[in-house]
Amino acid sequence: MFLSIFDIFKIGIGPSSSHTMGPMLASARFLDALRERSRRSADMPASLRIEVVLHGSLAFTGQGHATDRAVILGLLGLRPDTHDPDEAARREAALRATGRIDAPGLPPIAFAVGQGVVFDYGPPLPGHANGLIFRATDQDGTPYLTETFYSIGGGFVLTAGEMAGGDIKAVDASVLRPYPFGSAAEMLAMGAASDRSIAAMKRANETVSRSDADLDDGLDRIWAVMDACIDRGLATDGTLPGGLNVRRRARRIHQALLSERGTNRVQPHVANDWLSVYAMAINEENAGGGQVVTAPTNGAAGVVPAVMRYYRDHCIGADQTGIHDFLLVAAAIGGLIKTNASISGAEVGCQGEVGSAAAMAAAGFCAALGGSNAQVENAAEIALEHHLGLTCDPIRGLVQVPCIERNGLGAIKAVAAASLALRGDGSHIMPLDNCIEAMKQTGRDMSIRYKETSTGGLAVNLPEC
Repeated sequence: MFLSIFDIFKIGIGPSSSHTMGPMLASARFLDALRERSRRSADMPASLRIEVVLHGSLAFTGQGHATDRAVILGLLGLRPDTHDPDEAARREAALRATGRIDAPGLPPIAFAVGQGVVFDYGPPLPGHANGLIFRATDQDGTPYLTETFYSIGGGFVLTAGEMAGGDIKAVDASVLRPYPFGSAAEMLAMGAASDRSIAAMKRANETVSRSDADLDDGLDRIWAVMDACIDRGLATDGTLPGGLNVRRRARRIHQALLSERGTNRVQPHVANDWLSVYAMAINEENAGGGQVVTAPTNGAAGVVPAVMRYYRDHCIGADQTGIHDFLLVAAAIGGLIKTNASISGAEVGCQGEVGSAAAMAAAGFCAALGGSNAQVENAAEIALEHHLGLTCDPIRGLVQVPCIERNGLGAIKAVAAASLALRGDGSHIMPLDNCIEAMKQTGRDMSIRYKETSTGGLAVNLPEC
């Protein structure tokens, strides 16, 4: 299974790739399914009514992640990658006033804001912890079309049929790739046989479907959005939405770091503070609903960009080629984890989000600094190994506590893992593939209370004061 770098790194909006972006895309797909049925048959009612039921983690933490609003925005024709906040507000206001959605190619759709999205707090649907069911009826309540979707993390959305068939709707599987590695062991073997780096193999796989110039333009756009998100976070003060009254800290910390430069107040461990503040800047933006890049998810969106910014601004010899190689290698590792385990906090806990992001960042950083393929694989394994068992227990279902700081610590672990790997020759005891499998098994055994339901851990231990 080939996952493009543009499947792993998607431009979207906060606060969650699985709970915000995914449901928004599911809404768009349901409208497309209605249009397809209309084309195939002449039984389309003169008007429709739509109801959406959220299940599992989407229900338990949907309010904190604005899942109900995301569903509505998707039905109104908005997409995460082109989201315009002003246009979204205008269309929402029109819907509240009329109770009607006018979607191109479809009859008028009745939809009651506040009633059209239902939170079902019962057991999750069988396919995945993030399930939602769309039902379209005529005005008399006669069923017309029902479809079940699963938001499986990182902005990937599958129907129940696709889920059963293992189809993640990524790049066309019929296209032959020169280096079709499906495991880290295959990746290392192909690299040794071809005498190519992981970045070079990933580039060769990508350029089967696009030119080198188009690939580089895409990489530059991904990095530009990440970099701009850091800058916005470093420049913005205020309190994050959601009711926890979490104050943004990145701007204040950044200003303090700048003021200390060139003085005798700088401690040797200040690199950790720079990594943390870059990651926190992004995750504060994400928590505020800003534009971010899934890396591989929104909840873990700060780790990879923080380490990339650290590489560019703090490391000797950093250049644009290193930025490109960083992204290519990070995507290769993210694709292996996504294919062989999970990047969904609702499925395997935060080890699948921040843990995966740290592995991706460690591998990318190691490659950008000139690490061998074996050292890159070792870096990814070290970072992932030391996130195993990490729970997903956001307080009040908001991607704020502990998520913002957790990204900072993930970035620090990623750099430490890469540094350790670069001090060795790439040989180590635990292969990355086995570590990925361990994460999958750990996630399977983890209680649902610790998998993005906010019913255990830190989420139920907030002092009431």
